[in-house]
Amino acid sequence: MKNFKTYLRPSWGLTLLAVLLFTACEMEQIQTLDQPDVQRSKMDKFDLPDGYESRINPELRSSDPNGRQQEIGQQTDTYYREIVRQAMAVEPSDCEPTEFDAWISGELEDWEFFDIFFASYSGMLDFPTYDALFFENSSEGQYFGKNGEYTQSMVKTFKDLKRFWTIDSEGIVLAAMHGNMLQDRDKLIRIDQILFNDDLPTAENWADLILQALEEVPAYRNGEHPIFTLNAFAQSAFFFPPVGIVPSKIIMGDGILEGYEALGFGDVAPQAILAHEFGHHIQFQLGLFEEGLEDEDIPEATRRTELMADAYSAYYLSHAKGATMQWKRVQQFLEVFFSIGDCGFANPGHHGTPLQRMAAAEWGYELANSAKKQGHIMGSQEFADLFDAALPELVAP
Repeated sequence: MKNFKTYLRPSWGLTLLAVLLFTACEMEQIQTLDQPDVQRSKMDKFDLPDGYESRINPELRSSDPNGRQQEIGQQTDTYYREIVRQAMAVEPSDCEPTEFDAWISGELEDWEFFDIFFASYSGMLDFPTYDALFFENSSEGQYFGKNGEYTQSMVKTFKDLKRFWTIDSEGIVLAAMHGNMLQDRDKLIRIDQILFNDDLPTAENWADLILQALEEVPAYRNGEHPIFTLNAFAQSAFFFPPVGIVPSKIIMGDGILEGYEALGFGDVAPQAILAHEFGHHIQFQLGLFEEGLEDEDIPEATRRTELMADAYSAYYLSHAKGATMQWKRVQQFLEVFFSIGDCGFANPGHHGTPLQRMAAAEWGYELANSAKKQGHIMGSQEFADLFDAALPELVAP
């Protein structure tokens, strides 16, 4: 078996990831997702930058100047931040670094350039996402968190959300995204064949290379590094020829839950993120992605749907018949969560600035707070109509 470090292939998955994930892009209730004709380049010998010979030949390690190693570290940080940015659909902006940024940086301190490069070009960064998207098609038997530590709260919140909002939610699957799928050779092979259209021998070879990489690169944590599952997303049902009909889903990654637990928000983050993604399913069913703006590729379109999902989430979290969380605690989490909002007003994936997202959430909270005495739960369409009326004020400078 050849050494996994001698291989190169571009990952197309991040491009599709940016389209399908986190932005909760509009889709028909059942649509066809064409399998792309993916071209991949391989080289028998990877042409490494100066200094990386020591990564392959340990005898040369001592000959690598310290200055070069420092430069490599800077390149690594910049390169990987770009990968994270694409995966989370957040454009570069003038916003300040956040607590979440600092946590990610700390988790990636031991990643060298080749660790990053191979994870991206082998498909490892994409495989857990698409394994969950294409093959986790039932809520039964799911566990959340690497050790199942969030299972009870996630299952309860999902059941409460389906009761709380007036949509047909029985067909929505709540599924987990686990990095440990990278340890499963059969899963690697089937995802490789779907994403890269490989024949079986080629897919088997890539699976073996990834398994070898997990053994040789401690930084990967045997596939359970949070960066492999640093996401949560909503997806309406669609038809994808290689696998058939994929049902409507909410996917929760271990990595994003781990991150907010590390920041001290394990008591609110799972419910808040799930409520936000459920808000996108309300929008899917009510056709709210089609309303109001003819051009869905302009920043205002994504901003509207993201801010509305924030408001749906805050309304549920603070409502007397919802999660009944204390607003101050929810607000503390949202200030951190919304810090991943961006200031790239011209970006079609614009989620809204942190201030705009907090304004939308506070609007949802105030609406819930005013209904506490009578215990009335507003209908999902009525809520959307009121939000659209308030939107110009919420996004005003």
